[in-house]
Formats: sequence, structure tokens, C-alpha cells
Amino acid sequence: MSTLLENFREPAPSPLLLLGQGRDLNSERGVECPGDLPAPSDPDLVERARAARAALGQKAFVLGHHYQRDEVIDFADVTGDSFKLAREAAARPEAEYIVFCGVHFMAESADILTSDAQQVVLPDLAAGCSMADMAEIGQVEEAWAVLQDLGVAGDTIPVTYMNSSAAIKAFTGRHGGTVCTSSNAEVALRWAFDQVGGTKGVDGTGKVLFLPDQHLGRNTAVQKLGLSLDDCVVFDPRKPDGGLTAQELSDARVILWRGHCSVHGRFSEQNVTDIRAQVPGVNVLVHPECKHEVVTAADHVGSTEYIIRTLDAAEPGSSWAVGTELNLVRRVAREHPDLQVHYLDKTVCFCSTMNRIDLPHLVWAMESLAAGRMVNRIVVDADDAHWARVALDQMLALPGS
Repeated sequence: MSTLLENFREPAPSPLLLLGQGRDLNSERGVECPGDLPAPSDPDLVERARAARAALGQKAFVLGHHYQRDEVIDFADVTGDSFKLAREAAARPEAEYIVFCGVHFMAESADILTSDAQQVVLPDLAAGCSMADMAEIGQVEEAWAVLQDLGVAGDTIPVTYMNSSAAIKAFTGRHGGTVCTSSNAEVALRWAFDQVGGTKGVDGTGKVLFLPDQHLGRNTAVQKLGLSLDDCVVFDPRKPDGGLTAQELSDARVILWRGHCSVHGRFSEQNVTDIRAQVPGVNVLVHPECKHEVVTAADHVGSTEYIIRTLDAAEPGSSWAVGTELNLVRRVAREHPDLQVHYLDKTVCFCSTMNRIDLPHLVWAMESLAAGRMVNRIVVDADDAHWARVALDQMLALPGS
């Protein structure tokens, strides 16, 4: 049987980034594991992108999420995670067009936070998020009705991850909850427990309904708040009453939605074991959207921004295995040639929905705007926008935000 590193090759231009070459034809929706790196776009298309960007000038502000491919990031005015980008858009009131190179829920957040005079464009409307799609508003309202029937809704505060639709953020705002990011999930959960009736606080009797990523909710509750795995239950919207008994819902402190990131959910404890066996002294650095057993086995856990900061501060010559989206791992490996950076998965896997924003779509969107044609505008319903803004403002009011 071949060893882990025998299944890897070292592709240019990142000689220290080892990538598995396995092809996974059974990868779930939202993930593409082609077994090889994509070819760059035609140079003529790059020139068209430069011309369109120059023609738009200050009228357009282009945002690029960390998980975008490099040829898209090259045209971004600002890069960052979803909430940072939405706030950056709101801080540019002079920009008539916000071109969001990310996914649908991110563009919705930008529309909520920007002024009515600004128009948010998503270059490909098919760029969704499989995690966000796992919590539909009708399902969440039905789940809340279950909690109401049990008489526990009054002691439950909803908290939704930023990676959710505007409708889910609005639901959270209507019910006195808040939004969180992977960076402030601990603060958001502690705040939520302080809001509920009865005995307040983490050691009290209240509950949190955490949407839509079960792994971030579980990892935060157990590793940051000191709750136990038994304090957490998973509500499956496809089953009657979420697949839970009345007693289980009554006893639970954190009700986790059955959702996950299709990229981060791929990483396994076996990946960690294999890389440690093959690379002595490797530091395993993963995102908190990974499974609990992966997070427990890792050396460092944190948001996308945390991952970047950690590698920026890493000791030269040190080895790192990074469990997050491959475009970001490739980028930080290239920016840190003094580090040995490994991708934690054994196959070449991208977020396929994020990668729908490719250079052809970006060129089409920018050329259309330069010609005076509005395309793919994202507009959130006014009522949803109001209540989602309430939830987002509550997050901004949290300590440290």
C-alpha cells in the first residue's frame, strides 16, 4: 500500500504545497474533486477584464472572498471573509456598483448593509452555498413551531451563522437572536444564553437554536463554553419533530441544525492521523466548520482570517497541514515559500459553488455594467432586510465586534 506522500505531487508555482491527486467522483453537492488543478484563463480574457475594470473606475467596488480562484482575486479591490467584505461595501458609499465575487448569501448581506443608491451584483446567480441551502425558511419556521408546542421556545434564542440566507437572518432578528461569524461564535452564544428566561448564562436553563452549521455550533459549545456533547442535539428538518423526542429537546442546551459545509465536512480524523505519520512535527490548522473529531485532533482551530494570521506569524521552516478551502491554501502557500504547507485532504477539492464566479462571469458582469446594463442584481425583500439588519446590528453590538 502506498504511503500518503507517494500519492502527492508538487505542482508549480507552489513547490512546497503538496496536493493529493485522487479524484472523488462521489463528492457531495457543493464540492468538486477533479484530481488536478484548473488551467488559467485565456490571456485575452484577462486583458478584457483589465479593460472593463478600468472603464468602471470608481463607480464599481469589486469584492473577492478568500475562497475565490486567483484569477478572480487579481481584480478584487478588497479580499476577506463574507462579513468583512459586506462591511467594506457599506464603507464605500461612493461606489454605485458592488461586484461581489462570492456566493449568494454574501451578496445578500452586502445589499442589506449598503445604501439604497448602491446596487449589488453577483456575477453568476448559480453561485450558492450548500450549507446555507440546508436551512430553508419554511423548515426553520416549522422547527420553531415544534419548540413552541413543547413550551420551550420562550427560553430559546436563535443564533444563525453568517453563512445563511437573508430570510434566516430575518427570522433570527424577529425572534430576538443574533448573527455570528466563526470568529465571534463564542461571544454570540454566551450573549444568547444571557438573554433567555429562567436561570441565565451558560450554566442556566436556557437554550440556543444554532443555524445552520452543526459543526461550528457543536465545536463552540463544547470547546469554548464547556458544555458537553450530551448537551447538544441535532434537529433534522427532514424528520418529524426533527427526529428528536420531547425529552431530548427539553433537556438540550444547544439545538443544532442538521447542516454542514460540504468542503470542511470532507476532512477526517484519518487525514490528521495520516499527515502526522508522514510529516513529523507538522502543525494541523483547521477551520471550526470541520467535524468535532477533526477539531479535537488539530493543533490550531480558527476562522479563515485566523488561519491567514497564524501562517503569517509561523516560524520559517515549520510544517503545516491546513484544513480549509483549497484556493486559500494554495494562496497562502505561495505567499509563504519559507513554510512547508500541506493540504489536509488527499484529493484536489474546491468549493464548486464558490468557483462558479470564474473570470468569464466576472468579465461579462463588468463589461455589462461598463456598457450601462445592470445584470444579476441582488435585492433582498424589504421586510427581510429590516429584520436581518436587526440581527446583524445585534452582532455588531456584541463585545469585541
